[in-house]
Amino acid sequence: MSDAPAPPAARTRKASFMSDPTSEMIINALPLPVLTIGPDERILQVNMAAEHFFDYSRRMMQRQRLRDIIPFSSPIIALVNEVRRRRASVSEYRVELASPRSGIERSVDVFATHLDDDLVVLMLQERTIADKMNRQLTHRGAARSMVALGAMLAHEIKNPLAGIRGAAQLLEQSGTEDDRLLTRLICDESDRIVRIVERMELFGDERPVERGPVNVHGVLDQVKRSAQSGFARHIRFVENYDPSLPPVLGNRDQLIQVILNLVKNAAEAIGADAVDGEIILSTAFRTGLRLQVPGSRERVSLPIEVAVRDNGPGVSAELLPDLFDPFVTTKAQGSGLGLALVAKIVGDHGGIVECDPAPRRTTFRVLLPMSHARDGRESSAETE
Repeated sequence: MSDAPAPPAARTRKASFMSDPTSEMIINALPLPVLTIGPDERILQVNMAAEHFFDYSRRMMQRQRLRDIIPFSSPIIALVNEVRRRRASVSEYRVELASPRSGIERSVDVFATHLDDDLVVLMLQERTIADKMNRQLTHRGAARSMVALGAMLAHEIKNPLAGIRGAAQLLEQSGTEDDRLLTRLICDESDRIVRIVERMELFGDERPVERGPVNVHGVLDQVKRSAQSGFARHIRFVENYDPSLPPVLGNRDQLIQVILNLVKNAAEAIGADAVDGEIILSTAFRTGLRLQVPGSRERVSLPIEVAVRDNGPGVSAELLPDLFDPFVTTKAQGSGLGLALVAKIVGDHGGIVECDPAPRRTTFRVLLPMSHARDGRESSAETE
């Protein structure tokens, strides 16, 4: 490849391509990150999705080369060179991409095509959303598999436990101090098992739940007040809300339970002794994400995003694939049912829940459908 400067006509065409307002408007309208790479690997143009993806401003990216924003050993660099050599389009799937700026690793599909003047256009499609949606369907199946087990255990365990606890209380009345320590342990552990079984019973509750338009900001405000008066009183809360967000179609009490579980997990991840603990509650309207309903051809739009981010140590990579499965927990006293219940409730609402793990910025996102009136218009939400 020649390093000689491009002729004036080529430079004119390149400048025209880069500055054409219509082309820029079209590229910015795309929901996927798009970058235009010059012959010297200089980043010539990016769209808004690319700014968000790489966490760089357009002006900052246009001062850098491709290898400045992705690792030097990334196969994307070799892909760009191959496209330029073959002067043809090339695609590569499931490429692991780590950002030097944030340290977050993503799996992406890469589409690259060649333009005149040795320009290469890159388009990235993050595999995370598709993979998480597939995992979400698995989470729903795992949660629903607990239905029969929960109903059976509720009957077969709670009754014997009542007898064990009663016997321990009788022994406590006539025992020594050492004996009373043991009988108290029996009672406490029996109560703990009952609480676990009662939470499992929630998985077996298949009764229809009344749903209607719900203002998610009212849900978040109530959860925040509850958390700040109890388990998260030492943590700073930051609100980043979209004030124009339409109501979701859901059950207010169940949505409070979902967000409360996520906020409690965030607080426990931060720790009781943290002095700089922070939880960010945010909402946003995301267009373009649709989920096919299992067993039918219907596709449901999930435009409403509710996110809970904490600055705790993050979720380990080993735990992430099974994070929403029952009995998966890193807590010494945890039951491992909180996130499984979150997955079930969100799934029953027709939505999905996902986790973006990163040290000091772990984010749980809940994506939900929007409430519509019978005539198809947006319905108004309750404020409390």
